[in-house]
Amino acid sequence: MNAEPVLHVHPDQEILAAAAARRLVGRLAIAQRERGEATVVLTGGSLGINTLKAVAAEPSRTDVDWSRVNFWWGDERFVAKNSPDRNELQARQALLDLIEIDESRVHPFGSTDEHATPFEAADAYAEELREAARSEGGDSTQAAVPTFDVLLLGVGPDAHIASLFPEMAGIREEERTVVGVENSPKPPPERVSLTLPAINSASEIWLVVAGDDKAGAVGLALAGAGPVQVPAAGPKGRQETLWMLDQAAASQLPDSLLADGETF
Repeated sequence: MNAEPVLHVHPDQEILAAAAARRLVGRLAIAQRERGEATVVLTGGSLGINTLKAVAAEPSRTDVDWSRVNFWWGDERFVAKNSPDRNELQARQALLDLIEIDESRVHPFGSTDEHATPFEAADAYAEELREAARSEGGDSTQAAVPTFDVLLLGVGPDAHIASLFPEMAGIREEERTVVGVENSPKPPPERVSLTLPAINSASEIWLVVAGDDKAGAVGLALAGAGPVQVPAAGPKGRQETLWMLDQAAASQLPDSLLADGETF
């Protein structure tokens, strides 16, 4: 059963990123104690990358054996492998290049160097997810995706998540785990993204959002809007759906929601 949203509001973006980093380290450490490994799905965007930078600076990061962490991505820009636009490259510079990781556990999306279209890249990533799910054994042998302990998401001013944009085909997808995206309203126009069914397979989904330009999207998502029109309304973690906001992003929420949340 998917979890109802939990709301945490922090004073500003810097404090928010640090709080998300500390929480992520703690959650991955718990997963490793329980399962011997941990899995996180990363997001891009300025706050997503700043959160990874905060993990790199977090003293408790040594609580995690990073060589036993599996890294996936929620979406990627379909550009060249070495493009500075790639979420993967930014994540490596912010964190992955600074810690001891097992490269076989790092799962970036394919690039234009490897695939002719974003749809080919999507199919390849879907197969990689299926193979990882099969390798887990047990109840996951028929699963389309492996265990995701934490899946991180940002939210755009238009309420998009990953590369699932309002009213477009990707947010309407109900069967596939990964889709290619053309004509994205946000450049670059070609992308690859997990779908909402894949996102909602995660044990915990954390939507980490800052800025008053996101306040309208946050308000609509938490007011119960439909995900086709407001994709940010769609994520529902199996165990927890956590909205981590700064005060600016929370500025349009009603007092009733803020009263049920936590302010730091």
